[in-house]
Amino acid sequence: MTKLFDTHTHTIVSGHAFSTLEEYVAACKRLGLEGFATTEHGPAMIGSTDLIYFYNLVALPRLIDGIRVLRGVEANIIGHDGSLDLPESALKRLDLCIASYHEITLPPAGKAEHTEAWLAVIDNPLVDILGHIGRGPFLFDVDTVLKACKQNNKVLEINNHTLSSGFMQHNCLEIAKACRRHGVLVAVNSDAHFSGHLGEVSAALKLLNEIDFPEELIINRDYSIFSAWLKERKPWISDL
Repeated sequence: MTKLFDTHTHTIVSGHAFSTLEEYVAACKRLGLEGFATTEHGPAMIGSTDLIYFYNLVALPRLIDGIRVLRGVEANIIGHDGSLDLPESALKRLDLCIASYHEITLPPAGKAEHTEAWLAVIDNPLVDILGHIGRGPFLFDVDTVLKACKQNNKVLEINNHTLSSGFMQHNCLEIAKACRRHGVLVAVNSDAHFSGHLGEVSAALKLLNEIDFPEELIINRDYSIFSAWLKERKPWISDL
């Protein structure tokens, strides 16, 4: 997938990543990719940036050295009611919002609580992608959540970092099969914390190839496809 538009990356701003934004731009040029989304962790993550960073992302140029950069966030789910660590006023200023569970920002509860939380997240019109949903002890009712994703035009992430590291990947295969079954869109992402990992999604693609996952359900296989979907969701963003 040579035209992949990676929509989940972290720079040194997240506090536990190791490259600058301009190093990602340089990596993008080396790989011949059109661009990427920068999605730092929200402020509830230890070591991450303050809320003002996300308000000021509007200052980031759309094109940097010819590379398209989307302004995003990986928001932390901070309550099993689906609450996030960025307010609506900040989310509305961004191109893209991934919402994710992290044990460091919210201890796991039970399957019912996690299911209800995901349903609340899906109901939030400013959330676009459900991040690394197969990772960790946050088990949930897969079919219930994916049906809601389909109904609300949400994307579920197939996260290469989760799969390649063997890090808490309990039910990734089950979830991918359910996405195929329900026709849910997915984003195949690196979750890069180093610029050299930008666009590295081989483990994620291997998983999808093993189950004959339809390529047309991979929304970020091409920037024009992804941006058209994003514009439909967020018509107030006129310059994607």
